[in-house]
Order: sequence, then structure tokens, then C-alpha cells
Amino acid sequence: MNTIQGVIAPILTPFDANGRIARDLWIGHARWVLDQGAHFLSPFGTTGEALSLSLPERIEALEWLVNAGIPPSRMMPGTGVTALPETVELSSHAVGLGCASVMVLPSFFYTAAGDEGQARYYAELIERVASPSLRLILYHIPQNSGVAVTPALAARLNSAFPDTVVAYKDSAGNWDNTAAVIAAAPNLSVFPSSEAQLTQGLAGGAAGCISASVNLNAAAIRAVYDGVRAGRDVSAADASIKAFRQAVQAAGLIGGMKAALAVRSGDHRWLNLRAPHENTTLAAGKALLAALGEASEVIPARRRA
Repeated sequence: MNTIQGVIAPILTPFDANGRIARDLWIGHARWVLDQGAHFLSPFGTTGEALSLSLPERIEALEWLVNAGIPPSRMMPGTGVTALPETVELSSHAVGLGCASVMVLPSFFYTAAGDEGQARYYAELIERVASPSLRLILYHIPQNSGVAVTPALAARLNSAFPDTVVAYKDSAGNWDNTAAVIAAAPNLSVFPSSEAQLTQGLAGGAAGCISASVNLNAAAIRAVYDGVRAGRDVSAADASIKAFRQAVQAAGLIGGMKAALAVRSGDHRWLNLRAPHENTTLAAGKALLAALGEASEVIPARRRA
């Protein structure tokens, strides 16, 4: 049966003006998102600008969270990069810290490798990490990676490694693919990447959602998740979280959310993004907050470190 369930936040990565990860904002934001009701955090996903970060930065920043008292059992860091040895290094580090799982992109760029090549990549990753504690989330985001984690590949890997390959994040935004993965690999925990598909997903056998907008709206999304699980009518709340997501998505997700945090907190470090992204602006934050209206009041004006 599905082993991982819930609402998961691929958390934003804040930067100082010099481009370094802002440790205090990073820890404070992670704590706040968990306090708001996220079941797990997923540092270093697409929303966290992971592929603009070096391996040493990712290792150090994950240790900052653990050393600050955030339970590694509630973290699912992204560890997938193109080079297998580096994916092994990041994954082994996360497992060694006690993280609940790791979220792994296929080996991107080599788009002709197909299912056979990607099956080899994931199998060798599992063999080289060589830990019974490894739990792996397959990360499907072909519009960015150029490489699909197909339903057939997901089923193949779950069958070959049933105690290790336990989940699948579908960031393609295509419910037909999500449904196909659920059908092909019913023992996987399958997560749409937006709460816009949360209620549909839960009704269709999905495990929750791994969504960028959990960074700002975790409490409301968690309430819908809990309501569905309890059999309550969540139609009004579901409409609200979908409208919130639509506004965040229209604002550009990473830049929009960071801009809103900069306005609400008064900490302008939130305006910084890593190249190749452009930095965001206070005007963008004010526009998103205006679009959200009263729903924006969930975003606190101050964060504790």
C-alpha cells in the first residue's frame, strides 16, 4: 500500500544579497511551513531553485535544518542531478541524516536514453547508496527536465525495488498521466504537483500533493486534505485553495511567492533569486497580495528564526 501520504512543501530557498543561502530565513520559513500543517518539507526541488545550487551548499543547508531541530523524518530533499555520482552523494547524505525519503529527477539532458537508460540510472543509484533506509520519490517534470518518468518505468522500478521506490511526484500537470501511474503502480504514493488536483487526486487514489503554493497556504491546503480524508464536504475550501493557487501561479510561482514574503515580512532578502532567474520586486509582491485579497492574511508579517 502507499507508504507516504499528505501535503508536502517544496520549500523556497532564500538568498542574501551576496547570493548565499540566508540561513535564518531558510530555517524560519521551514519551521513556519511545518507549523502551518505541512506533513513534510521537500528542500531543493524546482521551487527551491535546486539546480542553481552547488552540492556543498545543498549538503550544508540541509544540515542547518537538522541542527536547528527540524526532524529529518519530516524532510524529503531533492537529490537528483545529471551525474550519477553526485546524485549518490546527495542521496547518501540525506539518508545518513535520517531523512524520510529523497526526491530524484531522472538523468536529464540525455533525452534519448529512454526507459532502459533511466531504469539503469535509478537501479545503480539504489545499489550505490546501498542502504535499507533509502526511500525514493520519482520526480516527473518533463517540461523542465526534457525526460519523462513514464508510468511503465514507475511500475518497473516499484516492482524491482518495492521497499525503496515508494512514491512519484507528477509535475507535468496532466491528470491522465497521474491516473496512468496510479493504475500501473498502485503501490506507489502518487502526488500531483498542485492542490488544484488535490480532491480529484485523493478520490482517484493519489496520496496528497507536493505543491509550490504550500509555501504560503499550508494551513488551508492541509484542512482540505484532512476534510477529504474525514469524508467532510470541502467544496468551498477547495474552491478557495484553487483560487489561491491560480493567483500564485499567475504571479510566477517562485518570484511571486518570494516577492509576497518580502512585502509581508519587510525583509527584502526574499527578493533575491539565483541566476538564471531575475530577481523579483516589491511591486510584484504587492500585486500578488492584492490578487489574493483577504486570503493573503495567512502570510505572517514576521518570522522566527
